[in-house]
Amino acid sequence: MKRSAGLLLFRHTGNGPEVLLGHMGGPFFARRDAGAWTVPKGEYEPDEPAWAAARREFEEELGLPPPDGEAIELGEVRQTNGKIVTAWAIEADLDPATITPGTFRMEWPPRSGQFQEFPELDRVAWFALDRARELIVKAQAAFLDRLAEHSP
Repeated sequence: MKRSAGLLLFRHTGNGPEVLLGHMGGPFFARRDAGAWTVPKGEYEPDEPAWAAARREFEEELGLPPPDGEAIELGEVRQTNGKIVTAWAIEADLDPATITPGTFRMEWPPRSGQFQEFPELDRVAWFALDRARELIVKAQAAFLDRLAEHSP
């Protein structure tokens, strides 16, 4: 069973809390919005602690060091593909224009023998919780609900 870990940044604004989500890169998600946004996260091996993986993956996916601060455990969810995702929330601000996303290679078009490189996340943005619920991978919406329980 595959496991991923990630960090969900949040900030407080005059209109309430906002979260930073990443739009999944690559051709499968290029024209999708709903269900194509995610907590910045990535897979890890069983011998790596989930917290260490979450911090490493944040840096790999966004090209920025993970912020310091109190981490709020958001627990785990199981996505429809069976992957278990563990997340923590950290209050921090980040300018989406400063990211330098990591990349992955895949054969594209399929069975063409040609490989292309795509960004792991092709963009990141801040969203109010209601809008984030409309866009995030369905199972990960539980992280937003758990964060809302911790917010004043």
